[in-house]
Amino acid sequence: MIIRRYLVKQVVSTSVVVVALLTLIMMGGRLIKYFGVAAQGRLDVSILFSIIGYRLPEFLTLILPLGFFIALMLVFGRLYVDHEMAVFNSSGVSRNQLAKLLVPMTVAFVVIQAFLMFWAAPWGVRKYEELTSTQAIRSGFDLVRPKEFISSGPYTIYAGDLSEDRKKLKDIFVYQRGKTEGKPDVLIMAKEAERIDVPGDNASVVDLTEGRRYEIFLGQPKYSHIEFESYRLRLENNKEAQFDSEQVDALPTLQLWQNREDPVVASELWWRVFVPLTLFVALFLAVALSEVNPRQGRYLKLFPALLIFASLIVVLMALKTRITKEEIGIWAYPAVLIAYSIFAALFSRKQKLTAKFKNTTKQVRS
Repeated sequence: MIIRRYLVKQVVSTSVVVVALLTLIMMGGRLIKYFGVAAQGRLDVSILFSIIGYRLPEFLTLILPLGFFIALMLVFGRLYVDHEMAVFNSSGVSRNQLAKLLVPMTVAFVVIQAFLMFWAAPWGVRKYEELTSTQAIRSGFDLVRPKEFISSGPYTIYAGDLSEDRKKLKDIFVYQRGKTEGKPDVLIMAKEAERIDVPGDNASVVDLTEGRRYEIFLGQPKYSHIEFESYRLRLENNKEAQFDSEQVDALPTLQLWQNREDPVVASELWWRVFVPLTLFVALFLAVALSEVNPRQGRYLKLFPALLIFASLIVVLMALKTRITKEEIGIWAYPAVLIAYSIFAALFSRKQKLTAKFKNTTKQVRS
């Protein structure tokens, strides 16, 4: 149908623009934050865009419903402002019929949202955690900046000077926390250090010269101290790292289903199930809230409507926390979606009754 193609084209193109703009704003702020961390030497600059890429699906799970709703409001608002809705109505096509024409497109958006929720976002969180966890235990010498203390996993490293090839360092300070309880912390100070490559060894190795090594037992009045002319220090790197996420938002959906009796797991599982359905609620709300007088402009009701739809997402997020604490059951998710859908239906019905009442009043007066 021509009308359907026309509406779908308008909504899809507007949704893409709005989602891209919201993504740029949100990810831009996060990128600035990561650049700040990298500038402090606590993060390798080379992995910044990998981190952003892995976090993108997680952000899109919230941006896509919001962008879709804004696009619907803008498109339907323009139909009223440009008198196209009046033409449709005079031709026997109501706004509810226009909404029905958009249901197949909405289903397509729901499928995309479900893909993000069930697979892409958990995968991105797992890869992000894997990347940051390997970054945390990689050799701190890759992050060393002259005359700055750099924390990298269990290590804190300082170098007074660094060669351009990052192989030779001067005035070295290395502090390593005890790996387990009862093990001493290690403090090493050396005049010079040189990074070397050891065939077959995946670790980062440095040769220290002219220094001292202290073993400090926290909470105990004892320590050991040695002086050395040459000392080889081996730091673990990311090839020896292991990753096993314990965060439920990073777990595959199948694993969540297998452990759905746990309230924390159940909260995350049904969050993934019901959030895509907010796109249908977005369609209902947009149809009900987008009606404007052509003289008012299509942006008049955009902000209030946006607050109403945003409140839906906020309520679902609050329910997720409550369900995790077993303060409320899983039934709260569909209950909220149904409540907002009923609100949209009642509001739309009220507008129809108000219009009929005005027409009747005019007829009586005339």
